[in-house]
Amino acid sequence: MNKILLGCIADDFTGATDLANNLVRSGMRVIQTVGVPTEDLEHDVDAVVIALKSRTIDSVLAIEQSLNALAWLKKVGAHQIYFKYCSTFDSTTQGNIGPVTDELMKALGASFTVVTPAFPDNGRTIFKGHLFVGDLLLSDSSMRHHPLTPMKDSNLVKLMQAQFPRRVGLIDYKIVAKGSQAIKVKISELINEGISAAVVDALNNEDLIQLGEAVKDLSLVTAGSGLAIGLPQNFNLKPSVSQSRLPHYAGQRAILSGSCSEMTLKQVNHFKREGYACYALDPLTLSQRPDYWQEAALWAKQQFKTGADPILIYSTSSPDQVREVQKELSVEKAGSLVEQAMGNLAMALVEMGVGQLLVAGGETSGVCVQSLKVNQLQIGPQIDPGVPWCFTKSPRNLHLALKSGNFGREDFFTYAWSVLDEQNS
Repeated sequence: MNKILLGCIADDFTGATDLANNLVRSGMRVIQTVGVPTEDLEHDVDAVVIALKSRTIDSVLAIEQSLNALAWLKKVGAHQIYFKYCSTFDSTTQGNIGPVTDELMKALGASFTVVTPAFPDNGRTIFKGHLFVGDLLLSDSSMRHHPLTPMKDSNLVKLMQAQFPRRVGLIDYKIVAKGSQAIKVKISELINEGISAAVVDALNNEDLIQLGEAVKDLSLVTAGSGLAIGLPQNFNLKPSVSQSRLPHYAGQRAILSGSCSEMTLKQVNHFKREGYACYALDPLTLSQRPDYWQEAALWAKQQFKTGADPILIYSTSSPDQVREVQKELSVEKAGSLVEQAMGNLAMALVEMGVGQLLVAGGETSGVCVQSLKVNQLQIGPQIDPGVPWCFTKSPRNLHLALKSGNFGREDFFTYAWSVLDEQNS
């Protein structure tokens, strides 16, 4: 295996594919692994993205997993480390973004890093240290209702400082607009002031490209997936269509949706309006009958026999419905029941002959990939910003798309398949 240029640690599975997608589009050969690799990589690559399921677990465990990933990446010679979190900075005052960043810095001997969840292609921008989702401040967006990490503040400096033991500063849009050299000068000034991490404004892709050049010599960067478009240039790499070509696909098509984000709810409703076959998985029924998911699997088998394709099984609900379920079962139990059912359904669907599986939701994607025992994913063409098709040949040939809850256009569940059709033609 060649030495890799960029080693990435992602705190969830959809975030990992989101990051890998941007790296591929910018010219890197990328493999995404599920957890720390225990076997050789299937291809020579420029970057490895290690997908963890550490976003909302206990911070001690999140740190342990992240440091294990770092140790493997250092062993294979990664030139730079990229800690990837959500573009809506999903976390609480306890973490896990701040604690993991701090421990990665200690392990690398890093005195400074950047903090920038910006992803302009998906409407995530940072202005004067405040994160916007489209035209709304993060705290005014639907993320304020997130069941695990409700984001009720938009000030990233405050959010990071609350969970990070070192001083946090800001590199604002005026500096960024002057280009990479001005950013480098500001970084030096902040280091001299005793600041260890700086939130960096980014209003567009050009800002991220300039930032990418400015952080070339940092051992650690922390960001959403947007900064990925500014890093391959540091290794003299350029975009190429060949980097995203996947093997031809075959088999049935299915969607599993566990996300309750506003956008995923729109995508589910659009799919239903188009007249496709859908099955609603009820968490309350799951709590009473753990084998209830088998009814959904039997329904799917019957639908395929009648020629239905693609099909959708979903637990996606409105914020009010989610709150009612959580009130009845607790946040943890409701989430755990749905995740376990989705993992079982992923295995059942693939055994039925599903060869193209689209999964919506970070937690849902994580449990599905783990249930299917997928170890490595080859990153393919982009469906929408932040969401590529992927391919795994182990344990069997399968095309996967892992969609973060808030990503994708409204007709994503009907449109996504055309991207593979285009590659197959």
